[in-house]
Amino acid sequence: MKNYLYAIIFMATSLVAQTETSQDSIITYSGNRPDGHAPISVMGDHTHGKGEFMMSYRFMQMSMEDVLIGDNNTSSESLLMPNGGSYMVTPLNMPMQMHMLGVMYASTNKTTLYVMANYMTMEMDHITAMKIPFTTQSSGLGDTKIGVLYNFWKKKRSKIHGNFGLSLPTGSIDIKDETPASNGKEVILPYPMQIGSGTVDLDLGATYLTQGSFWSFGSQLKGLIRINENDNGYTLGNRYSLNNWLAVKANNWISFSARLEATYLDGIKSANPDLNPNMIITADTSNSGGEFINSGLGVNFYVPKGAFKNIRFGFEYAQPLYQNVNGTQLKSKETITLGLQYAL
Repeated sequence: MKNYLYAIIFMATSLVAQTETSQDSIITYSGNRPDGHAPISVMGDHTHGKGEFMMSYRFMQMSMEDVLIGDNNTSSESLLMPNGGSYMVTPLNMPMQMHMLGVMYASTNKTTLYVMANYMTMEMDHITAMKIPFTTQSSGLGDTKIGVLYNFWKKKRSKIHGNFGLSLPTGSIDIKDETPASNGKEVILPYPMQIGSGTVDLDLGATYLTQGSFWSFGSQLKGLIRINENDNGYTLGNRYSLNNWLAVKANNWISFSARLEATYLDGIKSANPDLNPNMIITADTSNSGGEFINSGLGVNFYVPKGAFKNIRFGFEYAQPLYQNVNGTQLKSKETITLGLQYAL
């Protein structure tokens, strides 16, 4: 964790030391350089010029393991009834993988349209009060995001654009699997194992970008607002985040980035009547939401000329710095994101 902080401090110090001289050589913000886009984990970070088209693919792998009560570590076994806990089952870990496909098209110099679809696979390992281990699985198409990025302001090396989008409920909220207590029948899985939200949601944001001759900085404020209740009687929590990143361009092909993100997540409202909140912590809506600070270090490659011109490859390794969850929840671990972007 200290290595992340040292890297961020070093990059910020280098930026401050060189800002005055480096900015003099920048006429306007350029996306045609390795640090012209945000780290690969950040969505909606850039716009395009009229008629430009971009396709992207991202792969993300995230893991959750161990248990938090608030911001304190605790053992999974302590949650079980024989050990003084109040649940019959406890989760042990949860790996998740996501494949994301995106398309962007600039209809004008001010407006860039986008669509983002994803496919998710998740597993959750458990242990019962009787010491019986078992695993549940879910997979499928997630919720689809559509919207427009609109350029509000641009001045030489800096600009601001807004994100006005919708998250469409294409992901399932009815995924089932067998458990030791289901007698061979499939039963509805708890909230974290569902692929979608079941609601049409507002996806709003604003992004500020600025650039020097060898560095770029971005700050993005986003909110995912749930506007109704789904067919299973509950509403996932709103999500608010402030994402900041700094990238240093090593040459015309490679840049390195550091990112810091603060996130606030509301708890789930109401509940699915088919889930027993006393069975497992993930079926109890009081165990949802919280406050999080995440960090990330990444590298971006950009091809400026030749047969593969305008192809980008990005990689980022992210790790939480702080987690304070509502109730009792699995603890987030590392997240790896890699992706490929191609602009026409």
